[in-house]
Amino acid sequence: MIDPSCPLLVFGGPYSNLQATIAMRETALMLKVPACNVICTGDVVAYAANPEETADIIRNWGIQVVAGNCEEQLAEGAADCGCGFDAGSACDLLSRGWYPYALERVSLETRSWMGSLPRSLGFTYHGFKFHTLHGGARQTNRFVFASEKEVLADEAGELDADVILAGHAGIPFISRLELDGSSKTWVNAGVIGVPANDGTPDGWYTVVRPEADELRISLKRLAYDHAAAAAAMRRSGHANGYARAIITGIWPSHDILPPQESTATGTRLRQRTVRLERHLAAAVS
Repeated sequence: MIDPSCPLLVFGGPYSNLQATIAMRETALMLKVPACNVICTGDVVAYAANPEETADIIRNWGIQVVAGNCEEQLAEGAADCGCGFDAGSACDLLSRGWYPYALERVSLETRSWMGSLPRSLGFTYHGFKFHTLHGGARQTNRFVFASEKEVLADEAGELDADVILAGHAGIPFISRLELDGSSKTWVNAGVIGVPANDGTPDGWYTVVRPEADELRISLKRLAYDHAAAAAAMRRSGHANGYARAIITGIWPSHDILPPQESTATGTRLRQRTVRLERHLAAAVS
């Protein structure tokens, strides 16, 4: 149950990154956001070195989690991560290193928990209807990026919500959409376990805070001990491409990126805030 007296904190993709997950939990405590108001958009386990330990923190924290494609696949003991990468692509080849490593180290208890997670969460917060999902409205592993306006409109049009909180694509953004007379706001809350391909090691998360007659949605950077996270990955040797990314802030592959996001590789993202008024008019700062 969401507590309307407190902010919301939303993040995705812990990705087995223990150090980032610990930093995210400490940030929630610092911001005084209770566990009931913390939402993870999925992919708790993926690239990094500590799948079971990361899942333990998320479970014991007691936050709300929607199932990402990694949860769906690991719960079933499937042969791959279910990201839908093209066969032979760089992302596909990289997944053949990290996914078996994660599958081998995730306990049956954790897999059972993953299998129990909902695919979406709906709730009302300060007069706004929210819908939380991992990738797309109909397809868990659909990548949705800020530059893909038609995709955003198609996905948002499937949902009865004023604000959509999403993850999976890994690059945070806030997009205002006008659809047949209705206003919707799509928020990719960002991921914490790998950088956003912007040349910095930071992860990203989102804070939603009510103020007077508006809602403030803010994209925030998460600094953490990325050097320790990368070192743990190098010791295991299962995902050195992602270990380098954690240090450099540049993804090891751009296979999934649309042209605009690919061109922006290495360009530092800025923190930003969107204000939604009660009548759903937005002012951007």
